[in-house]
Order: sequence, then structure tokens, then C-alpha cells
Amino acid sequence: MSGVTGAGYSYEHMFASAKPRPALSAELIAKVRPVALAATKTLPLGDPWRGMVPGAGLRRGTTTVVDAAPGQGGLSLALGLVGAASVKGHWVGVVGVDDPGVVAMTDLGVDLRRVLFVPRPRGAWAESTADLLDGVDLVIVRPPSIPAHGAVRKLMDRVRERGAVLIALSEPCSPWPLPADLSFKITHSEWQTSSRLDGRRVTVVLGGRGSAHNATEHTVMLPSALGKGEK
Repeated sequence: MSGVTGAGYSYEHMFASAKPRPALSAELIAKVRPVALAATKTLPLGDPWRGMVPGAGLRRGTTTVVDAAPGQGGLSLALGLVGAASVKGHWVGVVGVDDPGVVAMTDLGVDLRRVLFVPRPRGAWAESTADLLDGVDLVIVRPPSIPAHGAVRKLMDRVRERGAVLIALSEPCSPWPLPADLSFKITHSEWQTSSRLDGRRVTVVLGGRGSAHNATEHTVMLPSALGKGEK
């Protein structure tokens, strides 16, 4: 995996850090910040998400919650949401995911050259996420335990301040405690197989605030044979 790099960091280096709160280097921030501070109000979504989400993109300064029980495909859905943005040159942070599965990430359309990993932040997950928000456009975070209201509120405030997008993984054992701008709740999940596991068919309820207030239900595949979600 040593060939996968980002801003001078090898894939192995990104996963090897044992520090509880890794800091971004000045060089790395300088390289990613021109994209993070772009004037665009939304970040792009690929199919099928752009056909489901109001405005066909993820609005800067907002928080999205992906609510799913373990093994239902919540992480795959979250990674699918950032794929198109990473291909367009936007940087992505992934916090608290010990082994995201790089092959699956590629299948979901994620450009690994634009991803920074903080796999084991332990109790400093909120601080690590806040640090990444200083330099990247999107951050996926999986809290290791029930997140405190105060920490979550500060993090969501920082997202609004920085004009980034936060995607929080919410599970029954560690539910996200505050309302989100956009929410995806997986209500059903099953593998579709032939001679191998071809993909996961999931039923998703999409809701949120504003134009996403009225909940809608969708069935999608994660991923399709083309490496993207499909209706």
C-alpha cells in the first residue's frame, strides 16, 4: 500500500500514528486549504445521492448523520457520499474508523489520494475531527462511545464556521445526540449475491431540515458493479 499517498504522506504513515490527537503539519494544511476555502456553497454528490438530496449536493457548513446498526452499511453509505467530492479534488478526513477497507473505498468512488485517516483517536475523537476541519472539506467521524452534547455542539459550530461538511456515523450504542441538517437512516439491509458478494441493497430514509424536512424513502445498492451506488 506504500504507493497510495496524499500531500507527501504515505498510506502506511497515515495509519501508523499512535498519537491520541494527531496535528496537521503546516505543509499539509497549506496544500489542502486552497480547496477547503473554495467559494462554492455546495460539494458535489455522485449517483444516486445527487438525485435524492435537495440541491443535489452537500451544503457547506452542515452536518449529515448516517444512522445505522453495525453491519447494515452505514460506513459504505458515508463513504459513498464523499466519493464525488474527492474525485473533484476536495480533501476528506476519516476519524475513528480502524479499517475502512481501501478496496471498498475505491469501489465506492473515493479517491484515496485525497483522504487523511485518523483511525484510533481514542478519547480525543472530537479534537481530532476539529483539527482536520481546519484543512479539509469533508470529515467522516465515528465516535467510539456516546458523544457528549457539549462536544457535539462545539464540533457542529466549528463546521459552520469553517464552511466544511461533517458526516457523523450514528449507531445504537453511540447515537448522535443533536438534530442534523441532513440524515440518512438505514432501515433494512441485505446482501445481493451470485457467485460472490455483489453489493448490499439498503433501504434508506432521508430527512433533515429545510427542504429535506419531509422524509423520503429510497432503495439503493452499495456499491454497484460500476463502483457507485445505484437506484
